[in-house]
Amino acid sequence: MGLDLIRDSTIGQIVNYVSSGRLLPYPDQRPGYVVPARFLTASKIKEDTATLCDGDSEKKKRASHTATPRPELERTSTAATLSGVEKLPESGVTTPSPADLERALTPATLTTPGDLEKYSDDIPDPYLIDWEENDPDNPQNWSFRKRAFVAFEISLLTFSVYIGSAIYTSSIPGLMQEFHVSLTMATLGLTLYVLAYGIGPMFLTPLQELPLLGRNPVYMATLFLFVIFQIPMITAKNINTVLAMRFFTGLFGSPALATGGASMADIYPSSQHPYVIGIWALGAVAGPITGPVIGGFAAQAESWRWPILELLWISAFSLIFLCLLLPETHGPTILLRRAKRLRALTGNFELQTATERAAGTATVGKVVYDALVLPLVLSIEPVLLFANVYLGFVYAVFYLWFEAFPLVFGGIYHFNEGLSGLPFLGFLVSGTLTYTAYCLYQMYHIAPRYARAAAAGKDVPPEIKLEIGLMASIFIPTSVLIFGFASKATIHWIVPVIGAAIYLPGIYLIFQSIIMYVTTAYPDHGAPVLAANDLFRSSIASVFPLFGRAFFSNLGLGPGSAVLAGISFFLTAVYWLLFRYAHILRKRSKYAISG
Repeated sequence: MGLDLIRDSTIGQIVNYVSSGRLLPYPDQRPGYVVPARFLTASKIKEDTATLCDGDSEKKKRASHTATPRPELERTSTAATLSGVEKLPESGVTTPSPADLERALTPATLTTPGDLEKYSDDIPDPYLIDWEENDPDNPQNWSFRKRAFVAFEISLLTFSVYIGSAIYTSSIPGLMQEFHVSLTMATLGLTLYVLAYGIGPMFLTPLQELPLLGRNPVYMATLFLFVIFQIPMITAKNINTVLAMRFFTGLFGSPALATGGASMADIYPSSQHPYVIGIWALGAVAGPITGPVIGGFAAQAESWRWPILELLWISAFSLIFLCLLLPETHGPTILLRRAKRLRALTGNFELQTATERAAGTATVGKVVYDALVLPLVLSIEPVLLFANVYLGFVYAVFYLWFEAFPLVFGGIYHFNEGLSGLPFLGFLVSGTLTYTAYCLYQMYHIAPRYARAAAAGKDVPPEIKLEIGLMASIFIPTSVLIFGFASKATIHWIVPVIGAAIYLPGIYLIFQSIIMYVTTAYPDHGAPVLAANDLFRSSIASVFPLFGRAFFSNLGLGPGSAVLAGISFFLTAVYWLLFRYAHILRKRSKYAISG
């Protein structure tokens, strides 16, 4: 982990491009690089052979006496390698002798494309640019330290955007007072933000799957806009400006929330996905939890603009840090950039990646269909419809806490605006314990079951991933009932804090369970499945804060919580039916796996 981290970042890519590879170069841009012979065309090899054999007879005589192969003339397991002759004077590579060249060209001189096909039995497609054995550029071959650092960066990116949802709640009282608007109008800033980061992935996430772009350009461009759109909000003179900017910041922050898990999957093998995506999800949850904590004191001490100013500082720091140090993780993008460099170096335009060859069969209509229509088509599948509705409800109740906490800790226990955010820290404690339990469950329950199935030559049904979510679903109604009926002046404030905190095991484990299940059950449609889930989840969750305060004020905390608990119990029963009979529904679907 060193200069290659900077080289592969957004700034590093710009520097490399502008300097034509002289600064922060790749191995194939450095002096002395030797091009594998299999990447050269037959005509190019003949041209190099003729060039090396021409010239001064004394030079040929001296060259013919050179029996020891040059160190620069590297050999692979299938063939020797040699440098493009037009690059030799600049690169400093020693010109190989005709004898060396003859040995490099394999027993028969390559003169036709047919000869190239016989070049090596081990390389059936010599012009395909793919990962080499132990390729250091392959994100899954990175060192433990580098992968851990990149995982931290992805979590930081997600945190910087996710904190923007709840930090806004600290500004709501100030907005109401300064612009003379109702609570519902002021709360609309939270609703629009959450709704927008459900809409954004429908358009922006497909761009990150394009090898031409990859993850980083979309991440950094949208994060830049996320930062810029905070400024008009901070200087806003009316509520309409605030609401418009909240929508745009949510929209441009959405790639971090929708694709962070995919970036984690880029750098870790599938066996580790539950752990690394789990810790990324925990970091994502930490954003809205810490938002009211740091925003409440700022709003109390200064004004409603200061929580937004804090969001600007956090996101601007992340933008600079990640532009300098976050490398590209999308494998097809890394290979495409390598192919472009090799084509320029060798003049062989047949060097292509697998995605470049497949791109010839793609049409604009298919791309649009997969990005915008297929997610909606998939969302009406019974399994996915329930998954979207259930996660939407669970997240909606989670966002109701941002309305219920001021009622309880400000209205009943008389905490000031800053202290009213501190009970959210209970979620961090329960979240840490939940992640620990989740890892132990994966290590000592799930992993052995997969090992036994593999030893017996059997497949494990994807419904196994629903187990932990089904068990955790009991935390949802339990949490809201304790919070609702324990929020009384005669009961210590720690009791409703504990009641709220045990909601996190429910939402976290249900989210992990369902997301891992749907991506396993629909392996060929993971992106549209997740895009649809994000859209439905965010749309449902965004609406609840608008009526949350009125809901609890009119019904009362206890009865209101009982209503939510009743809905939760009903959905848990449906969840059990899904766990029991989903395999039947999968067999009837043309999109899901049937095994």
